[in-house]
Amino acid sequence: MQAVRRRLVLYIPGYDPVPPRRYRELYRRQSAKQAAISGFETALRPKLGSGRFGWHVEAVIDGQTVRTDFEILPWSDLVRSSMAQGIVATYRQLLSTVWIYVASGTFWRLARLRKGPVLAALYPIVMLMLQLALALVLGAGVAAGFWGLVSPWLAPLGGLAVGLVLLLFRREDGRIFAYYLMHDFAFSAQAKGAYPAALEARLAEFARAVAEGLQRDVDEVLVVGHSSGAYLAVSVLADVLRASPLSPDGPALNFLSLGQVVPMVSFLPNAVRLRGDLQYLAGCDQLSWVDVTALGDVCAFALCDPVAVTGVSPVPQHWPIVFSAAFSQTLAPARWRRIRWRFLRVHFQYMCAFDSPNDYDYFQITAGPLTLRQRYGSRASSPSCLTKAVSKYTAVTP
Repeated sequence: MQAVRRRLVLYIPGYDPVPPRRYRELYRRQSAKQAAISGFETALRPKLGSGRFGWHVEAVIDGQTVRTDFEILPWSDLVRSSMAQGIVATYRQLLSTVWIYVASGTFWRLARLRKGPVLAALYPIVMLMLQLALALVLGAGVAAGFWGLVSPWLAPLGGLAVGLVLLLFRREDGRIFAYYLMHDFAFSAQAKGAYPAALEARLAEFARAVAEGLQRDVDEVLVVGHSSGAYLAVSVLADVLRASPLSPDGPALNFLSLGQVVPMVSFLPNAVRLRGDLQYLAGCDQLSWVDVTALGDVCAFALCDPVAVTGVSPVPQHWPIVFSAAFSQTLAPARWRRIRWRFLRVHFQYMCAFDSPNDYDYFQITAGPLTLRQRYGSRASSPSCLTKAVSKYTAVTP
């Protein structure tokens, strides 16, 4: 039975400064690869008219034609603004972010979950401190006179050398990603888990987009949140469903979270809003929520129920269904060897083609004839999913 002939996908990216067209190109390339592997057909064409950036997908899967409108809900301008920090400001961010996570006890709680994302959080701290140490050593060498020269002019030259080394590292961050990741963690921690005003305003825009989508002539509105976009989607969907119950004659509303990092925020002391939204959404039977991660993705809290580990599980808890994309099994060995140490590339694998897809296939989900609930609604979470409450902070009301 074909449940979906028309679908609207609303995609919320993670902390990413690039423009939305990157996601169209990623979908275009990877859907063509998956179609060739799995034996279905897809065709993309640009979205016409004004409004949010997006594209149209027409797919023939299992002999059934599905038309999907893809739209990006962007916040890359907020990301770019938060990344527009100088070197000194970035090191101040480093100190304040470390203090927030350590002094609140959040860091040690996160370490009891998966080690990968904790090590990923430590990476920019270690790299930035190593960069500073190297700059200081070189600067001290210049000031002392590497060639045995003694001059009052050498001290200022040493300070200049420190600045030049740090500038060089900053310019090369497109390969090192220390500044990028530091800004990412600092953005989440800046208000100890509370959403800044500019982000709250953007979430309200996203909620209006979902509400408007539910009025369109489609069979399913599918919200996809990747990485940091997963916890933003939780708050967006909670706002939509609190404001108005779904019409029984309207489209199905479903939520797919990919590579989520929810505990990085929900474990912080002021993340009251997010914890309340997690609890509400997990107990809401008006939608389906499927959470897909992979142990090979060190940037995500793989196989962690974000509601349960935060300690805000409602009774009964309906969602999320948590399972793994199992990169080491679904990617050819040669491909997995090529990408497994490219951590950011692996973090985007959820939206890419698989050599041997199991029951997770991004393109079947977003362009196929079944709703998310039909595809996974009867499935249980993985037996290895972590569900023990770990967070120190569990308040869901101010």
